[in-house]
Amino acid sequence: MPNFSIPLSGLTAEATALSAIANNLANQNTTGYKDTSVLFSNLFYQNLGTTGAGDPIQIGSGTQISSMPSNFTQGSVTATGVPTDVAIQGNGFFVVQNSGITSYTRAGDFSVDQNNFLVTSEGQQVLGYPATNGVVNTGGGVGPLQLGAGTISPPTVTSKVAITTNLNSGDAVGTTYSTPVSIYDSLGASHILTFTFTKTGANAWNYSLAVPPADSSLVGGIVTTGAMTFDGNGNLLTPAANLTGLSIPGLTDGAKNMTFAWDLYNGTTPVISQVAAADSTSSAQQDGSSSGTLTNFTIGSDGTITGSFTNGKTAALGQLALASFADQQGLENAGTTDFTQTLASGQAVVGIAGTSGRGTLSGGSLELSNVDIATEFANLIVAQRAFEADAKAVTTFDQITQDTINLKPQ
Repeated sequence: MPNFSIPLSGLTAEATALSAIANNLANQNTTGYKDTSVLFSNLFYQNLGTTGAGDPIQIGSGTQISSMPSNFTQGSVTATGVPTDVAIQGNGFFVVQNSGITSYTRAGDFSVDQNNFLVTSEGQQVLGYPATNGVVNTGGGVGPLQLGAGTISPPTVTSKVAITTNLNSGDAVGTTYSTPVSIYDSLGASHILTFTFTKTGANAWNYSLAVPPADSSLVGGIVTTGAMTFDGNGNLLTPAANLTGLSIPGLTDGAKNMTFAWDLYNGTTPVISQVAAADSTSSAQQDGSSSGTLTNFTIGSDGTITGSFTNGKTAALGQLALASFADQQGLENAGTTDFTQTLASGQAVVGIAGTSGRGTLSGGSLELSNVDIATEFANLIVAQRAFEADAKAVTTFDQITQDTINLKPQ
């Protein structure tokens, strides 16, 4: 009698294959989705005897699903322009966590939640190496990354001031020229530092630096005064060096006393000149800044997240971590494009993108599904034909069984 279990095992296996193909097609637009293949293996064999040559005579018992590996080939990377989007190019998985449960994903469609944490579309926190004062510590453990608008860039007190100025050699004695520069104290408050030059004779000028009298305890707000001289070519002779140790004490806003330098020279070249041209200042530089708030950020190829602030500064906010596995085929699909580690996959090895075989990252981009529609349709046809053939075997066995029953004498 025919064994119905043989074609039934084929129907079961092909039905699973059809389901897997349908699932692949359904996820052709799922970010970071990895195509699943279905592999078959035959079942045990029954020995019926041997041939005269001693060769075994065997009959198979059907088929089964041997494995359903994920295809971890690279999906296409497309630019989105969204700063929180990031794609992996090469090996590795993002590390995400929710309620203490760690998962791994290739989908980089992240966003920033109400608490300024970088999260997945499912609300899981994205893990990486946080930064402290713009410095990322990759030697410590990974943790959630905060990138929200509440991130503050601290102020920087002014320690150097320089102006590129020409004083008109044709000015009459007593002519005064002034130029203001904004400087910043330790609290990030700005103060107007005014440079005033007064001609006292041929190739000779007096200078004074002052802040508003109400800003500090300086009498009249005068920071320093002195004289400067020029040679016949308009080059600065004295002072012969940069002025250092200039101080503004007793700032009324409560900031620390300021100490800064006035750079009269760029290396050995003076930045103050005196030629027959209008009194003018072509540039002014100082190295202080106010505090700033985060305006946007970018993600580099190594996962470093660099923030831009309203005070013109940039600083590292953190660095995304990537996980790799000894056997990524051993990972278990957990849905929502997540994977979880198993004994087969081995422990996750977490590190920096671009190191130890891990891929690099592309900010403002997403990795698309790697499902190939043409391949899936071809697989669909093959699975359909196999299912039909197994179904035909069932009906044939049924007919044989019926014919056998009809052999019974009436």
